[in-house]
Amino acid sequence: MRLRVKICGLTRERDVTAAVMAGADAVGFVLAPSPRRVDVDRAKKLASSVPPLVAVVAVVSDPSFELMDEIIRSKAFDLIQFHGNEEPGFISNCPLRSIKAIAIEGEEDLKLISRYEEVANFIMLDAKRGKLRGGTGTTFNWQLIRNFNFKKPFILAGGIGPKNVEQAVKLLSPSAIDVNSSLEVSPGVKDESKIVDLMKKVRKLNEF
Repeated sequence: MRLRVKICGLTRERDVTAAVMAGADAVGFVLAPSPRRVDVDRAKKLASSVPPLVAVVAVVSDPSFELMDEIIRSKAFDLIQFHGNEEPGFISNCPLRSIKAIAIEGEEDLKLISRYEEVANFIMLDAKRGKLRGGTGTTFNWQLIRNFNFKKPFILAGGIGPKNVEQAVKLLSPSAIDVNSSLEVSPGVKDESKIVDLMKKVRKLNEF
């Protein structure tokens, strides 16, 4: 199965273009509190240049019903990625395809996977550091999930980048990776050369 790549935390048109041109399968816009946060109108504008078959993802954390309604009415997004303490029922009622991010710090966090696998279209595993769930720029202990019995393909996030993508794929065989801070000059500002470097390495991995 070909490894797919989502480049997240985009705030600039030039970075969206760079991600698409390099071959990213999905682009993500953070609508939750974050140094990379954009509002729905800004995300819609940035996504307007994204070609067909490249997925556009809204990243939220415990969103209000008003924000969910705004996201859906914008018709700018293909998926919604949930990063908070959303109830499974809230996610199952989402009219768009869903990604549930689960922040991993220790073995006890793995219990959340079974809680959401049945309701979310995709599960993403990210790193947790204190109160931060994702966006930490660090990896979690990959050995925790090395032999985990996933019911569906999963997305790996948390400190993934050009330097460790090969190691991650060989050890865990994720179906997709979510990349953010490892490609940045500063929060929300991507380095095009790092994007190109990552995608070159992904293409080589996909040749085997």
